[in-house]
Amino acid sequence: MVDAGLTITPDGGQTEAAAGHAPRQVRALYTPEQRRRRDATRWTLVQGILAPVQFLVFAISAVLVIRSLLTGDGVTAAHYSIIAKTILLYTIMVTGAIWEKVVFGQYLFAEAFFWEDVVSFVVIALHTIYLGGLLSGRMPTRVLFLVALSAYAVYVVNAVQFLLKLRAARLQEARDATARGAVAA
Repeated sequence: MVDAGLTITPDGGQTEAAAGHAPRQVRALYTPEQRRRRDATRWTLVQGILAPVQFLVFAISAVLVIRSLLTGDGVTAAHYSIIAKTILLYTIMVTGAIWEKVVFGQYLFAEAFFWEDVVSFVVIALHTIYLGGLLSGRMPTRVLFLVALSAYAVYVVNAVQFLLKLRAARLQEARDATARGAVAA
């Protein structure tokens, strides 16, 4: 069994040393102050509600779109489902930007969530292309649905990014609690 020692750094990060190895920096997702702001803002709850709702609408919409592509049935329902997913996406992006401002002091591209924001913008771009094509009537239904499915594929990548960040935050909190317990002992 490897004995690991954790040391809290002034910026809220940690160094971790395993027996016989030099300490390595473990980058903290949140500083203690950012964690306090995250836990205190109502925008955390808003994000926590919107994210699973958006995922549910995505799952239903993906089924409707694929069914429509395969059978030709339910085209209108598939379009409505994509529009609903797009509205939820825009809503979660705006409220997420507000959350990021409260927690990190900037609306988007905070260091801790930079790549998640980049991928979110790809998802938004693809949804917006879909809407533009639908509203202008310049894209055939099949192409519109393929654009939507492309947006959904990138959305899945983005959802995984956020789930990994949520896991990292929970692991950080567990490490911090362990380190505080070791210091108190």
